[in-house]
Amino acid sequence: MERIPILQMGEFLLVTIQVDMHDRLAMTLQDDLTNRIVQISARGVLIDISALEIVDSFIGRILGNIAKMSRVLDAETVVVGMQPAVAITLVELGLSLTGIRTALNVEKGMARLRASLAASARENADGHSEV
Repeated sequence: MERIPILQMGEFLLVTIQVDMHDRLAMTLQDDLTNRIVQISARGVLIDISALEIVDSFIGRILGNIAKMSRVLDAETVVVGMQPAVAITLVELGLSLTGIRTALNVEKGMARLRASLAASARENADGHSEV
């Protein structure tokens, strides 16, 4: 069975999609990624889609679902490397990818995840000091 590699980078998971996504592969990625988030208690997920030239409505929904599931599992998701044609297609399909943070590249995406984690830590520290 074809799988997309999920790499661990500290408390983050990095997914680089290098093949054309089909529905079954997208569902497998969703399952594998949510299991990995729980397995390592990941705080962030970075999904690099720079190699994807086409994203249909199903794949767009799966990306949205992954972000929602990750959030429920206490991990932020950032999608990076979206090609202009993919962005145009998603807008034309009416998919706003609500709740998905984006960044231009992996470096900027990792910076967003680190900033989000730092902000979350500050909020938790502030919340504990008020108790």
